Amino acid sequence: MTDTTTAADYAWLRERYEELMEAYCVTLIHGLAPQEVLRALGAEPAPGVTGVAALSEPAYEAGDEDRLFLGVASLGEWSLMVEYNGYLGVTDEAMLPLSQGRTVVSHFRNVNAVDHFYWYRDGAIRLHFEPLFAHDRDGTHPDELIDAMRESGFDLSDADDRVIDAHTEAAFALAHHLTGVRLSPELFERAEFCCGSVPMPGI
Repeated sequence: MTDTTTAADYAWLRERYEELMEAYCVTLIHGLAPQEVLRALGAEPAPGVTGVAALSEPAYEAGDEDRLFLGVASLGEWSLMVEYNGYLGVTDEAMLPLSQGRTVVSHFRNVNAVDHFYWYRDGAIRLHFEPLFAHDRDGTHPDELIDAMRESGFDLSDADDRVIDAHTEAAFALAHHLTGVRLSPELFERAEFCCGSVPMPGI
């Protein structure tokens, strides 16, 4: 783990990736290369792309066919999986098996501001909460990251006037704390993604 960054460190996401921030799923998987991730998820191969923005068009095209489009890039010991308008990274039936023997950290938001943060480890959900309602947590270790959550920018109160302006950016900061992986504008622009698609769960 690394020192916790804050939501402010990820303000660039709204400035540069407004479309992504409206509906996304970002997942970090330890100890598997991108092609291994795609194989483990049963993905049908698709042409690779450079940069996060290039994932948008094929993702929405796949959605028209009831599929989820996945882009996976290598970040050293970690793989970064990005989904525009997707949710496989917060789907337990996919992530619990993938997390056997490793750590998986994933967070999601849709166009209706429904959001989730998951910390999977060794086939279990160690922590789950909705970033909009960070006071309400579950999992095997729901309170282990309370200090890091506060430092990342989450308001853990249940008051009606709690601060929620940057809860999505705070999810990126907490993922950074857990994994030590810093996502940056340069990385988002230059990352080489192996790609594939899977049927939407339940379809």
